[in-house]
Amino acid sequence: MIIKIAMVVVFFAVMIAVGIICRKKATDVNGFVLGGRNIGPWLTAFAYGTSYFSAVIFIGYAGQFGWKFGVSSSWIGIGNAIIGSLLPWLILGKRTRRMTQYFDSNTMPDFFGKRFDSKGLKTLAAIIVFIFLIPYTASLYNGLSYLFKMAFNIDYTVCIIAMALLTCIYVVAGGYMASAVNNFIQGIIMLVGIVAVVFAVLNQSEAGGLTNALLSLGQIEADGIPKGSLSSLFGPSVFNLVCVVILTSLGTWGLPQMVHKFYAIKDDKAIVKGTVISTVFALIVAGGCYFLGGFGRLFVAPTDAGTPVGGYDLIVPTMLSGVGDLLIGVVIILVLSASMSTLSSLVLTSSSTLTLDLIKANRKNGMTEKQQLLSMRVLIFIFIAVSAIIAIVQAHGGVAFIADLMGISWGALAGSFLAPYLLSLYTKRVTKAAAYVNFIFASAVMILNILARSSFPAYLQSPVNCGAFIMLAGLVIVPLVSLFTKKPDEKLLNSAFESLKK
Repeated sequence: MIIKIAMVVVFFAVMIAVGIICRKKATDVNGFVLGGRNIGPWLTAFAYGTSYFSAVIFIGYAGQFGWKFGVSSSWIGIGNAIIGSLLPWLILGKRTRRMTQYFDSNTMPDFFGKRFDSKGLKTLAAIIVFIFLIPYTASLYNGLSYLFKMAFNIDYTVCIIAMALLTCIYVVAGGYMASAVNNFIQGIIMLVGIVAVVFAVLNQSEAGGLTNALLSLGQIEADGIPKGSLSSLFGPSVFNLVCVVILTSLGTWGLPQMVHKFYAIKDDKAIVKGTVISTVFALIVAGGCYFLGGFGRLFVAPTDAGTPVGGYDLIVPTMLSGVGDLLIGVVIILVLSASMSTLSSLVLTSSSTLTLDLIKANRKNGMTEKQQLLSMRVLIFIFIAVSAIIAIVQAHGGVAFIADLMGISWGALAGSFLAPYLLSLYTKRVTKAAAYVNFIFASAVMILNILARSSFPAYLQSPVNCGAFIMLAGLVIVPLVSLFTKKPDEKLLNSAFESLKK
């Protein structure tokens, strides 16, 4: 217990120290939100990766989809590395950096507003960001709470409050630079931790090593799961597996907290290096998480309904309960790192969006630099507090699994933004009306999926499947609506697209 407490205390002390040291970089809006647009490849790549993978992945998704798909859930990690990390860096990185610099955009809603010359579109995008980042943020706390309860036997409410306060301190103090430096430290911990955990878990008696674990997994037969499918290459349900890969991988292309990293990187050379670093990071972290979760059935018994005893979110903590105190301490720091890095990214995105795209944009006299900084810092505190309260209420009431919360958030955000954002970087033909239609379509479908899920077709009742459908549908809706609606201003776009050639 002393070892575990000491590791956590040191971890928190380092995070706060970084925030205090970086406060000099957060004295203006550009520095607070983007680190002065001068962040190098290593910090940016690790910021991207640690914002991508949180307790939602390690606890929620790894456990739930490992249970459903067995070792084939490793394809989700591979998809995250290739589709979710490599391709967006290659396809979005340079164009995002250059065009957002041309428009002088600090946020995704601001980019939409200037790209389509529409204050209304900017406002709608900002509202969507704020509303749908809340359930995602709430899910981060709950994933961490299960591990803290196992390791320290303390109420998870204490864990939530501690994590919220400490993240708030270093983000409020140092802004994006503090978040980026801490993300780098947290990323190193995640890389080392996940490798150590996979080896330790598979060498426990329940698994008996990799070969024996695969053989034991292949012997499991359950309702809807044929014998041998859990240890097979593509698992018992290829369709559902593909939907998860699409949601968790393609979704990053339209998530404001992910695309934001390309705004801040310093130059094109840094993007080339960052592409390699980010892809390798994702392959190790995501691949390791899902590969580990694939063996969950060897550690947790099923109920009569076929679900794991205690629920999906307890699978990974149960697998880790026998790895020893020192490694448990490493795991706690690992998941703390994953959760706090993602949380810092989300609250920065939300507070900057609300301040710059809603409050400042709708005030007659605008806001001074000092007022904007104060507003963002206050909103970071409010956003963290609201999401923490929701997390506590959700966990007490058992409203939804972690994976469902993330699916709702990713589906609505990426479904709204992916198609109009991606296409608007490559073609002048995308119209304001097309962006409006896609925003409303994605948000409405996701809200209906929450309120009237049983009315959806069976294959779309899952928030994960529904989110994947919305993203792909947007790639059809935006071009189609653009064909029949008013063309954008040619003069505005000609000079903007010229900036991409420099």
